[in-house]
Amino acid sequence: MAIDPNAVGQRGQPSNRSWNSKDALLYAVGIGAGIDELQYTTENTKDVVQKVFPTFAVIIGGGGIPMKEVGSFNPALMVHGEQGIELLGEIPPDGEIESVGECSAIWDKGSAAVLEFTSESRNVKTGEPLLRTKTSLFCRGEGGWGGDRGPSDKLEFPDRSPDKKITYATREDQALTYRLSGDRNPLHSDPSFAAMGGFDKPILHGLCTYGITGRALLHGLCEGDAGRFLSMNARFSKPVIPGDSLTVSMWIVGKKALFRTENQNNEIVIDQGEFSFS
Repeated sequence: MAIDPNAVGQRGQPSNRSWNSKDALLYAVGIGAGIDELQYTTENTKDVVQKVFPTFAVIIGGGGIPMKEVGSFNPALMVHGEQGIELLGEIPPDGEIESVGECSAIWDKGSAAVLEFTSESRNVKTGEPLLRTKTSLFCRGEGGWGGDRGPSDKLEFPDRSPDKKITYATREDQALTYRLSGDRNPLHSDPSFAAMGGFDKPILHGLCTYGITGRALLHGLCEGDAGRFLSMNARFSKPVIPGDSLTVSMWIVGKKALFRTENQNNEIVIDQGEFSFS
């Protein structure tokens, strides 16, 4: 069974996901947070109330999508294409959400297929919407049926130095920590599986790079206040190898910011970033 382009518009069944303080703390250290971010990495520090990184939305959100309905593909040849999150409120350290998703688009890139899913999650305790996610998966070897290639619009970055620039170093074992938040894809831990996908060694989860980038946006533009973090959308352009150093450049444009992330070789690993904050 291959990709089925007729799956666009299919909705999934409601899916519930709960989490606790430990899950939020594990995610925080998984994206590299440490002793300078105790509100996100501890739950019992004097005079500090535990907060949750807004990008934790990618861990708890995105449920209820109709993955089976779109057909099948080789997971070793699948990489994250784009990711977006929208926060409608602060994520609590403990909670439960109900998510409903749908397949919003399937694009034919010729040598690959792009699957796009959207999902909205409501806080079960309050009944109010808490977050929305949009995920695009780039599936190599699954295109070529003659379908629409999809939009090709690109953001125009300012021709000036960035307003903010933050660099974080990743650890060589970063993926082994991050995978404990739920993504156990062996592409990020098993050298033989990574080789099947054409990589010399296991690569860092794209969503870990996304979370590290979100940390930089949170501290660079929101003064570390999760309540000011509203939405984040970006495209994955190059795999990150655990141990790489990542620099996030930010340009404030009106009430939003554009951003991109580069490795130590000045290669862009996250591109076309758009961020809204208050």
